[in-house]
Amino acid sequence: MNVEFLLSVFTDYTLRNVALGSALLGITGGIVGAFAVLRRQSLLGDALSHAALPGIGLAFLLSGGKAPLWLLLGGGATAWLAALAMITVLRFTRLSEDAALGTMLASFFGFGIALLTFIQNGSNASQSGLDKFLFGQAATIVAADVILMAILAALALGAVMLLFKEFKLVSFDPAYAATLGVPAPLIGTVMTSLAVVAVMIGLQSVGVVLMAAMLVAPAVAARQWTDHLGKMLLLSAGFGAASGVAGALVSAAVTNLPTGPLVIVAISILMIFSLLFAPLRGLLWARISASRRDRNLRESTRRIVPPLGHLHDQGVQHER
Repeated sequence: MNVEFLLSVFTDYTLRNVALGSALLGITGGIVGAFAVLRRQSLLGDALSHAALPGIGLAFLLSGGKAPLWLLLGGGATAWLAALAMITVLRFTRLSEDAALGTMLASFFGFGIALLTFIQNGSNASQSGLDKFLFGQAATIVAADVILMAILAALALGAVMLLFKEFKLVSFDPAYAATLGVPAPLIGTVMTSLAVVAVMIGLQSVGVVLMAAMLVAPAVAARQWTDHLGKMLLLSAGFGAASGVAGALVSAAVTNLPTGPLVIVAISILMIFSLLFAPLRGLLWARISASRRDRNLRESTRRIVPPLGHLHDQGVQHER
């Protein structure tokens, strides 16, 4: 990739829209997903993204067209209903959280697949292309879509800024947050709703199947580099944006390579690199640090405890 091609991000209409849309997804997914990872709800993004599929189908049937606004609103509505259903199940039953998430994921996604099949077998000629929401079709993003994504991202990031203290308390210690008067269940619902907004942003770029990675992978990668929440959020947003732009550039440079999967590949590479080489928590770095500690411990032991042979020679000399 030469400099002229990199500058085409700002000059080429299609590439600019795709890169901006993917970057907005990376930033929003990275920040919102960080709280889900800290709350040990990594499967939440997977359940919400899959639950958006029936909403896309219902929005198409009700509107009779494929206007992005209605499709995104429909997907967000069913994803939010799935989130409320999951919260209700957890509150009033003894079902575990992972079981509730898995149940909602399978139920809504199965309904969505059945609905898409029904639509594709119907007589409406405009149904073509709805299946692209499974894996995304970033190349179809236009300036109006980017504006809509930017509005949704601004709403989500604005909510994080306003409620950052509450989000922090509930993510790390919900019981302590409740003692301070923070409505932990309500704050948890707000954080889940923001995850729904992130899913809405990513439906066109990466689709319902791959969206979960954009909520989890940037946060996991960022967590390896810092123990500070603020720095983690910034790193997570940066990793997400970088992977979005990188996926768009590679897709534009190589023919027949879709943007959505390439974005996921890019963030996966960043995550694997961080898991291995991050100075704070990286596996390889931890192995090197453990080896150094063991070597230093052995050297300290040698200085403190003399060899057995030396002790034996001292004993013989003492007897003489």
